[in-house]
Amino acid sequence: MKSLALFGAVRVKRINNNSAGVFSALTLWLLFCLLTCLSPARADEYAAQRAAMVSDIEQHVKETSVYLGKDQLDPAVIEALQTVPRHDFVPWTYRDNAYENRPQPIGYGQTISQPYIVAIMSDLLQLKPGDKVFELGTGSGYQAAILGAMGCRVYSMEIVDKLAQRSSTLLQRLYPDDEIQTRSGDAYFGWEQHAPFDAIIVTAAGDHIPPPLIKQLKPGGRMIIPVGNRFFAQQLLLIEKSADGRITSRDVMPVRFVPITGDH
Repeated sequence: MKSLALFGAVRVKRINNNSAGVFSALTLWLLFCLLTCLSPARADEYAAQRAAMVSDIEQHVKETSVYLGKDQLDPAVIEALQTVPRHDFVPWTYRDNAYENRPQPIGYGQTISQPYIVAIMSDLLQLKPGDKVFELGTGSGYQAAILGAMGCRVYSMEIVDKLAQRSSTLLQRLYPDDEIQTRSGDAYFGWEQHAPFDAIIVTAAGDHIPPPLIKQLKPGGRMIIPVGNRFFAQQLLLIEKSADGRITSRDVMPVRFVPITGDH
């Protein structure tokens, strides 16, 4: 996976006087220092913050094991959390807080989910490399990036067009080989062109489970979805479809998500 560059290309214009030449040389030297000295230091700082975030998540998993039915995450989830640059998925204003174990605003009334929630939702799907996963609500793109880092083929939809454009550009730079495909649209209806899916992850809450998503879930597949009213209790549900198409569900834990939007 490729990291995003911290600095873009620099265009230098030659100025024909001595003082300007000295100034240009000094500018170039400062840029060189930024690129070769500060960037690695910042990268190391983010790596340390990611490690602290993962440690916090692991502790939180142990504390909530009664809900999860387990006290450890899949190593593939841990590796993805340690690898994906969460700071790239939050606005610059909040980058210093990117690795805190809490949601962060990303604009348009949406948030990037708490890292713990991203971790347990990814874990509960019991994913394998090569699994095809549909995501309702691309948002920042961070959840899709975690799934991609786990080796999944991800199909993600976002109803807020400007968010969809922003996350698509970022994910294409991180995953240039089309491991993750995104589009703008109402994900309530799924992405029938690529169905059925081994797993479905829903990152916004509604008052019911969308029937099109049940239909597009492969027999033997799993869906993780928050269900409930935005003003009252929401429950994270784990849905399973048996080989003969029967649907079962269990409550995992109380959660709080932004609402699913759209006319349905």
